[in-house]
Amino acid sequence: MTAVTVLPAEAATFDVAVDVVIVGGGGCGLTAAIAAQQGGAASLVIERDATPSGSTGMSTGLIPGAGSQLQSAAGVADSAQLFARDVLAKAKQQTDADIVRELAEASGETIDWLVAAGVQLSLVDSFLYPGHTVHRMHGTKNRTGSELMGALSDALTRVDGDVLTEATVTSLFADADGRVAGVCCERPDGSTETVGCQALILACCGFGGNAQMVREHMPEIADAEYYGHPGNRGDALIWAHELGAAIDDLGAYQGHGGLAAGRGVPILWPVIMEGGVQVNVHGQRFSNESRGYSEQAVDVVAQPDHVAWTIFDARLDALMREFDDYRDALAANAIRSSDTIVGLASELGIDANGLMETLDEVSQAMRSGSVDRFGRVFADRPPLTAPFFGVKVTGALFHTQGGLRVDGVGRVQRPDGTAFPNLFAGGGAARGISGPSSWGYLAGNGLLTATTLGRLAGQTAAALVRP
Repeated sequence: MTAVTVLPAEAATFDVAVDVVIVGGGGCGLTAAIAAQQGGAASLVIERDATPSGSTGMSTGLIPGAGSQLQSAAGVADSAQLFARDVLAKAKQQTDADIVRELAEASGETIDWLVAAGVQLSLVDSFLYPGHTVHRMHGTKNRTGSELMGALSDALTRVDGDVLTEATVTSLFADADGRVAGVCCERPDGSTETVGCQALILACCGFGGNAQMVREHMPEIADAEYYGHPGNRGDALIWAHELGAAIDDLGAYQGHGGLAAGRGVPILWPVIMEGGVQVNVHGQRFSNESRGYSEQAVDVVAQPDHVAWTIFDARLDALMREFDDYRDALAANAIRSSDTIVGLASELGIDANGLMETLDEVSQAMRSGSVDRFGRVFADRPPLTAPFFGVKVTGALFHTQGGLRVDGVGRVQRPDGTAFPNLFAGGGAARGISGPSSWGYLAGNGLLTATTLGRLAGQTAAALVRP
């Protein structure tokens, strides 16, 4: 890891200067840049990779928003109050309720703003993710993060935004009062460039790619596979520590209990929410899978060899074909099927008797609508029927949720609650709204803070430098 430091502003002679520098070219960074450009501020995104992607590019690209025009057109009644209530319930009230409410209130406007910027979104109305009481997820046609990133890149081009790729920010320059004057970045050939700015937005995500920090702050998921951007090394946290910024909830993260083992493809949670189950090598269930895919990751990692198998049927196979990730899993031969339970168990290499007993128990719970022994309710879901399908999965860490404490427009704060003069953060660099651990992650929380905080930080930074 390249050392990152905060250097005195008076020591810097900048090669070039812009109004707003944005560190990180993922969903948050590009959203912030679009907003800053629209606000009349010249922005520059500095991205370590050859192409902007980040953690957003590895996601499904689904963004939650309450009160969007797409919801209204579909007849979905939603509100910021309902959305905030869902977020706080999932986080067990252990997050900043004021920030949750502010983000919820701005979320629908963010969806409408993205659509107006040319990002073609549609409402996902074929299923509900855990914890959401109404359909409020919005995504691009094929429900992929790479597709969303392409749309954001195109939108940034339309507003004449600039991206400097293959440049890794290594240092910040700041005054004694915390006012950032610029950054230093390193190129692949070892040369360096300095860029001055009037405002800085940290959009460089969290520390999921830093194994030492993961083991220190979230040891229960340290043995899981990391399915996130390798550049998420905790740079924003290191700078924040040196600047004296407040940092919260470092034990929070988004896990996933359904990464296809050996394939690196996530098997998305609609397959569970619509009636699928997970079993271990003995063919036995071990948890309430419907609580959420994040907390399920810990339970999967706790199984023999850190693996489990997701079991479903043809009805759910048809549903999942809506997603590119699932089609990729099919192409990789990760999905197995059989006309019988015994045949499926043989295909998957798990205990047939255990699987038969499990599916019989699940079928009874589905017919009765009662709460099963793990606390799951299968009401309104038909029993699984032949042909049966299964896929071997492992638990994964997708991205961290702890980070810099910010206000409702992304201004970074000190421990005493005062804001830095011109420093902003969003997405995984900012403290999320998932509480202190994995169980508080509500589907879409990551892209909510990426896009909504990104938009608001970009707009506020532009107003700061171009009043």
